[in-house]
Amino acid sequence: MSEERTFVAIKPDGVQRGLIGEILGRFETKGFKLVALKQLIPSRDLAEKHYGVHRERPFFKGLVDFITSGPVVAMVWEGEGVIASARKLIGATKPLESEPGTIRGDLAVNIGRNVIHGSDGPDTAQFEIDLWFESSELNDWVPADQIWRIE
Repeated sequence: MSEERTFVAIKPDGVQRGLIGEILGRFETKGFKLVALKQLIPSRDLAEKHYGVHRERPFFKGLVDFITSGPVVAMVWEGEGVIASARKLIGATKPLESEPGTIRGDLAVNIGRNVIHGSDGPDTAQFEIDLWFESSELNDWVPADQIWRIE
């Protein structure tokens, strides 16, 4: 597996419940590298583009209304197999189906307030990263523990 990037967002319910540190810590503890981070209240246009694949679904308006209702913490994480690993860390979309130990299994209340979003594949990850971040906001860096040497 090679290094890849994924988009992750802590939704308004996660931000307002004070779960930012808990969620960031889980990704850091797993060993992934944070390459972009910002907090914003998404515009309606951004939200509609983000959820565009659901445009014709009856729940589309509710998704857009919710994600624009308050601050979101948008992130890009990097690492080997980060897309699949992030999905496992996050857990199933429906919190009642999420395993204990996953973010949703431990922290989410219901499907409409499930705390976090993560890209579901490489194409989606690239689309979402490009949608939420300018290229200048992505930081390429090498963690110090990867360059330290015993001499």
